[in-house]
Amino acid sequence: MPKFDVAKHDLERLVGKEFTVEEWEDLFLYAKCELDDIWEHEGKIYFKADAKDTNRPDLWSAEGIARQVRWALGMVRGLPRYDIEESDVIVYVDEKLKDIRPFGVYAVVEDLELDEEALKQIIQLQEKVALTLGRKRKEVAIGTFDFDKLRPPFYYKAVEPKKIEFVPLNCEREMSAEEILEEHEKGKEYGHLIKGRPYYPLLVDSEGNVLSMPPIINSETHGKVTEETKSIFIDITGWHLETIMLALNVIVTALVERGGKIRSVRVIYKDFELKTPDLTPKEFEVDLNYIKRLAGVELTDKDIKDLLERMMYEVDFVDRRAKLRYPAFRNDIMHSRDVLEDVLIAYGYNNIEPEEPELAVQGGGDDFVDFENAIRDLMVGFGLQEVMTFNLTNKEAQFDKMNIPEEDIVEIENPISQKWSALRRWLLPSLMEFLGQNTHEEYPQRIFEVGKVTLIDESRETKTISESKLGVAIAHPKVTFTEAKEILDSVLRHLGAEYAIREIEHGSFISGRAGEIIVGGRKVGIIGEIHPQVLENWGVEMPVAAFEIFLRPFYKKGVF
Repeated sequence: MPKFDVAKHDLERLVGKEFTVEEWEDLFLYAKCELDDIWEHEGKIYFKADAKDTNRPDLWSAEGIARQVRWALGMVRGLPRYDIEESDVIVYVDEKLKDIRPFGVYAVVEDLELDEEALKQIIQLQEKVALTLGRKRKEVAIGTFDFDKLRPPFYYKAVEPKKIEFVPLNCEREMSAEEILEEHEKGKEYGHLIKGRPYYPLLVDSEGNVLSMPPIINSETHGKVTEETKSIFIDITGWHLETIMLALNVIVTALVERGGKIRSVRVIYKDFELKTPDLTPKEFEVDLNYIKRLAGVELTDKDIKDLLERMMYEVDFVDRRAKLRYPAFRNDIMHSRDVLEDVLIAYGYNNIEPEEPELAVQGGGDDFVDFENAIRDLMVGFGLQEVMTFNLTNKEAQFDKMNIPEEDIVEIENPISQKWSALRRWLLPSLMEFLGQNTHEEYPQRIFEVGKVTLIDESRETKTISESKLGVAIAHPKVTFTEAKEILDSVLRHLGAEYAIREIEHGSFISGRAGEIIVGGRKVGIIGEIHPQVLENWGVEMPVAAFEIFLRPFYKKGVF
């Protein structure tokens, strides 16, 4: 989760009211943050905020927290209103960027009064949005520039790398594009996003001055924002218009909290044009009875309206439904439960009195969990070592390294790391990764895991289903299909199941040594000897035989 620093005096300047440190600990909860640390520097108090929601980039700065607190305390109510003045500023987008970094959106914010804290927050918000929402600048890269030092119109264009030279941020000499990627700190970190392309993205003004080379680095000499800056030009590039428009809305509305005034920019593409930013409020409907039924506290219609207005909604009641309008800098309202969450945040979780259930109930273990534990005991009895790996993984591990075509998988929208960007759909990649990380250990290695996988199921409300599986992998110089099958025989015999193996071709296994496990005419798993390419992909130095089966089809209460 994003963590960021804010100054107590800056927050209070933006809110318009002072609070004690203890009061701030509670106020941060309105912004879905917790205080991670408090310290003092030169007589001023600073907080480290720990954001608990990766879908609310509007709350990752002093401006966002202060705005949320003002509304939550009732100092302001309802939908925030933002005036956008038109300007004659134009950005032309080069068609050749289509397969490199195709989209850019822009805005100008004027009449700013910046100081050291304001400047810190602008830079920090850019970094957090680009890192988390922007997936380390892959989806969102942000540049801010002193508009008064630039000469519009601007051109976002594709340029041959050998023709690019400018002074990058925090440098004193002019560097070529290749030098920036090889020598500059940001070039080393983000260069892979454009390296090897026939053209690199470049943002220039009408005089050919380089503003930035997205998504790598801005120019040191043209438009660097300082405390003297009064007008900021904002440049955001990426692959998806919806995502970069959201990021632009977050940045410009944060600057409005600093007293800024927004001016729009015309963005001209070959086949269409945009006027950005677009702060048109978004809309959603929710059943009032849903809110009342699940809130856990007694709420009237008036209470719900009041609480929602304190969370920046415009509320109208029509036929027992709340028709809502909410700010364009939010992109997290996808279900009625998201609105319910806002109602309860405004109400205050600490104000909800816990109640003990009145039902006479007796606790007990879940029978299926007992079944899973019995499977674990059984596998240990066969001389296998249990491993416990993460449910989170990535597409490369689930498909590329397993030498199979990519299929649908449950992905995380804004992962903190690309390594943990999806939920696994089978266990064997996790077992192969474990073997690859333990090549220094003694062989044979005989491991198993009883773990969860997540599959797509369109028939369910969540569109997913979680299944329990057993995976087994055996690694040593002489391992064969037969050794894995012997363990499978023993497991299914203990479960009282008859099975057959139907030979198949599967990219993860050696041809002619792989099969589907069939029980009652239904495929319940797969078995085989791992393909040499997969072994190489994972850095495994020994042959491996493995199998994986679903456990739910074999579950019977009291089977053990």
